[in-house]
Amino acid sequence: MIVEYDGTDFCGWQLQPGVRTIQGEIEAAIAELCGAPVRVHASGRTDSGVHARAQVVCFRSEMSLSPEVVRRAINAKTGNDLAIRAVDIAAEDFDPRRSARRRTYEYRIWNDRVRSAFWRRYALHVNTPLDIDALRLGAAQLIGRHDFSSFRAAGCDAKTPVRDILVSEFDRKSNGMLVYRVTATAFLRHMVRNIVGTLLEVGRGKRDAAAMGALVAARDRDQAGATAPPQGLCLTAVEYDDW
Repeated sequence: MIVEYDGTDFCGWQLQPGVRTIQGEIEAAIAELCGAPVRVHASGRTDSGVHARAQVVCFRSEMSLSPEVVRRAINAKTGNDLAIRAVDIAAEDFDPRRSARRRTYEYRIWNDRVRSAFWRRYALHVNTPLDIDALRLGAAQLIGRHDFSSFRAAGCDAKTPVRDILVSEFDRKSNGMLVYRVTATAFLRHMVRNIVGTLLEVGRGKRDAAAMGALVAARDRDQAGATAPPQGLCLTAVEYDDW
């Protein structure tokens, strides 16, 4: 399934007792449809407040219903801040996390003196000018295979901090919105938000853009910037070899 959600009112992807999560809402809808509990698996776990336009979710069932019927039935049973965009039958060995080859996130920054009522749930408001050239220079230095311990959150359970970043770039939209786009084979916990928090210091002139490479090499989280808030972050694509 391709799943889209506004993460504002969810306590993240992962199932947790007593709170609303994306996994919990989808599993409850499928259980009602199937008449039995079903466990769903995603390409990755998004944190509380983080959004997705193309989360990939898989579940196993003995149902003989068509994918389109499943899509309509689940959407009828979930809130309007979550939508199953597409459903298809996957191969027996398909695993949405392990089979993924690349993932893309975008982080939006509303860089304007005045806050936006429209973008408040989907972008971080920064009311001071940001140097887009410095942001681009700093972002570009992250491309390649590196140990990203400098941007790894405490409690991250990844076996290795080494990741391959394929795209790391800033774009300015016509309305003044800044969008940071990053594609990697996989990400560490809070990695994108920690990168953005550090790059914001670059954009404000508090950190040298040319020093981003040295920061990566330091492999020290204490030397990087603060973790950026979650509302600007969105999972936009998960790519597979044959899909």
